[in-house]
Amino acid sequence: MSKQTNPTVQPRVATQQVLGQAGRRGPFRYGERVQVTDSKGRKHTFVLDPGGFFQSQRGSFYHRDVVGRDEGTVITTESGHELLLLRPLLADYVLSMPRGAQVVYPKDAGQVVAFADIFPGARVLEAGVGSGALTMSLLSAIGEEGHLLSIERRQDFAAIAASNVDAWFGRHHPAWELRTGDFADVVAAHVADASVDRVVLDMLAPWENITAAARALVPGGVFLAYVATVPQLSRTVEALRQSGCFTEPESWESAVRGWHVDGLAVRPDHRMVAHTGFLVSARRLAADSAPLTRKRPPARGAYDDAGYWTQQDVGERTSTDRKVRRVLRDCRAKQPEDATPVEPGLPGPQEQEYE
Repeated sequence: MSKQTNPTVQPRVATQQVLGQAGRRGPFRYGERVQVTDSKGRKHTFVLDPGGFFQSQRGSFYHRDVVGRDEGTVITTESGHELLLLRPLLADYVLSMPRGAQVVYPKDAGQVVAFADIFPGARVLEAGVGSGALTMSLLSAIGEEGHLLSIERRQDFAAIAASNVDAWFGRHHPAWELRTGDFADVVAAHVADASVDRVVLDMLAPWENITAAARALVPGGVFLAYVATVPQLSRTVEALRQSGCFTEPESWESAVRGWHVDGLAVRPDHRMVAHTGFLVSARRLAADSAPLTRKRPPARGAYDDAGYWTQQDVGERTSTDRKVRRVLRDCRAKQPEDATPVEPGLPGPQEQEYE
């Protein structure tokens, strides 16, 4: 799909010359995103606007009173409350940005970047873009000299992700290509054999695309999948083994628990984000090599190969079409002048765009 512009929707944010946080040094300026934190730890994020006014239970101020101040400034409102002004970090932005699908939490995105060894200049293939949370971490890691091809089945989710990613970097990231369609079809049409360093899948049934991922990966390349449930984990691991194209898969999950530290009152926090998902990784073998012989034979298992998996099958929360349309409308209203186009994965008639 060619890039389309809507003459009735004017970009709210000008194109940023330097990508991401590197272009946001120095005092606050109009068009930048600011995070306000009160003494209770509550956070509010907004974009500085010449006519803007911030209001909360802890006080209010005009945006013009913030412009020109240094990051890390603490201001006192007329009601006597203190507010801390900072630019949001990527982890803050991911948890507060508009979303059409569930996001990959920062703790998992960090594991993906580290254990998949996403390096500057890497050629990465990503599927299951969702709201763009993991995409931003991948783009930050590969830099402007790398290349990231992101594939999303739903055109409306892809449009929301494009808006979120553009808003974070301030413009279209030159290393990013976003296409819609089924993973195997898009890879067959746009990815040459053995041309990708890393494959990262965040989808319901990654085992269905292991053959396509193996074809795209260079020898020694890393395959990494993010899955939510034990059945998905089991099927992905067994499919990697049965393919004969990968090393023995490794599987794990990560849990991050905050601590309350106040003098001698040191204890774990009462609340935490416990299970979010499992990670599965394996390395691509050379074309003329077979996996190492396992010391123990695999356990016999039974799988139901009959049906197509849906979000409801794995208990994943889904957004209503009405909510997705509302989020998409809000995202389009704040697109930068240099917005990322959502390209079709295959030529021919495409899914009708959501209005």
